[in-house]
Amino acid sequence: MSRRRTLGTKKKVALLVSAAAVAGGGAFVMASTSNAATPQTAAQSTVCQGLATALGNNQRFIEGQQAQPDAQSAARIANREAVIAQIKVQQKASGCVVGESAQGSQAAAGQPSQAAPPSAPAASQAPSTGNAAPGNAAPGNAAPGNAAAGQQVCKGSTVTLSGEAGAPAASSNQFPAGTTLKVTNLDNNKSTTVKVTSVSGSCVLLNNAAFEQVREPGKFLIRRAVIEKVG
Repeated sequence: MSRRRTLGTKKKVALLVSAAAVAGGGAFVMASTSNAATPQTAAQSTVCQGLATALGNNQRFIEGQQAQPDAQSAARIANREAVIAQIKVQQKASGCVVGESAQGSQAAAGQPSQAAPPSAPAASQAPSTGNAAPGNAAPGNAAPGNAAAGQQVCKGSTVTLSGEAGAPAASSNQFPAGTTLKVTNLDNNKSTTVKVTSVSGSCVLLNNAAFEQVREPGKFLIRRAVIEKVG
């Protein structure tokens, strides 16, 4: 009788230990999974920063269209809302915080996302000389839209993608449609020459096809870019 009771007690203890081990292991797996799935912010990842900047640029463009609407604003807004939805899909796929938005360094805070008139201050370059070509180029206070062919413009701007599909093209709030721009990524020395086809909230945004021509793998932001007006 005593022996059976002893064995029964030992068996119960063993079962309790096993259950505790399984529970602990499950908790560890859940914690590990939770940590692995934690989305990254723009401050933690250059990929997430590029996507957040692209999303912010499109949001700023929509705000500008809503503030100063014209006959085409509704169509432009609908297009950019579709672009924003696609950027959010990319954020999720890249492990980023979905919906995180950042303003690009190339746009002034609070400035409407409409094409700026030639006499308006340059969009996000703090120094007024940022839009002038070096050396014997036009004076430092020249607006990008008035730049001569071959002149460097929007100096100091970062470049990201607009999220729009189609053949390689650019959008801008500094240059009218039809302007030809050359964008060079100094980190890999790749360049693309594109025409401006639409308005955006930044000096220059590249659509998906154009951005693919100059991007570094896995990155959605070009920090060191040279932008030239070539026609």
